[in-house]
Amino acid sequence: MNEPRIIVALDFNNAKQALNLAAQLDPQLCRLKIGKELFTATGPSLVEQLIRDGFDIFLDLKFHDIPNTVAGACKAAANMGVWMMNVHALGGKKMLLAAREAVPPGAAKLIAVTLLTSMGPDDLDDIGLHEEPEQVVRRLAILTENCGLDGVVCSALETAGLRQHVNSNFKLVTPGIRLENDNHGDQKRVTTPSAAVKNGADYLVIGRPVTQSPDPLCILRQLNHTVQNESVVSPRDS
Repeated sequence: MNEPRIIVALDFNNAKQALNLAAQLDPQLCRLKIGKELFTATGPSLVEQLIRDGFDIFLDLKFHDIPNTVAGACKAAANMGVWMMNVHALGGKKMLLAAREAVPPGAAKLIAVTLLTSMGPDDLDDIGLHEEPEQVVRRLAILTENCGLDGVVCSALETAGLRQHVNSNFKLVTPGIRLENDNHGDQKRVTTPSAAVKNGADYLVIGRPVTQSPDPLCILRQLNHTVQNESVVSPRDS
């Protein structure tokens, strides 16, 4: 069986809800993402419980600090046994290199956030980045690859362009995935699962379409069917 490419975002504030949803899912069909709110509320114990239940965990804490502090945090995450963790590419080259040294290649996957999918051109202007999101994402992705990390988090709208500038084994992890008729919520740069895979995304982070469904496993199976079918015509494979 192919490795799961769907990462279900456990966007809850307590362990009970997270565990209840996980009990309805199949670890052969998805990985799970634990972000800041849930990790702050529950700590490492939930991560360890879900790993024991057979799930690969993406620890989405977006470490962004001085290099030594980030290195220590990455090492602690790796020691928990997570499958993937992330740092923020805006932390710069020294920080990215320190993170890579703390988590050697072949251990947990180490990726970097480029721009949050909630940010549009106006938000970039507010912080003095007078470029289109695609340009900023491209520059940060190339920096991340040059520092030896395994991939980046980026909007699925930017994956096709990034594939022209990074190696095929450099992983593109895409949040902001919505089903055809879903509300976009607080996300601005969003797309559908089908379009994300066609654009070259390796992993799709999907929250509300699964977590708010009355039948999460059914939706997960549908998503996997879409991903497997679209993979045949992915730009990376053509």
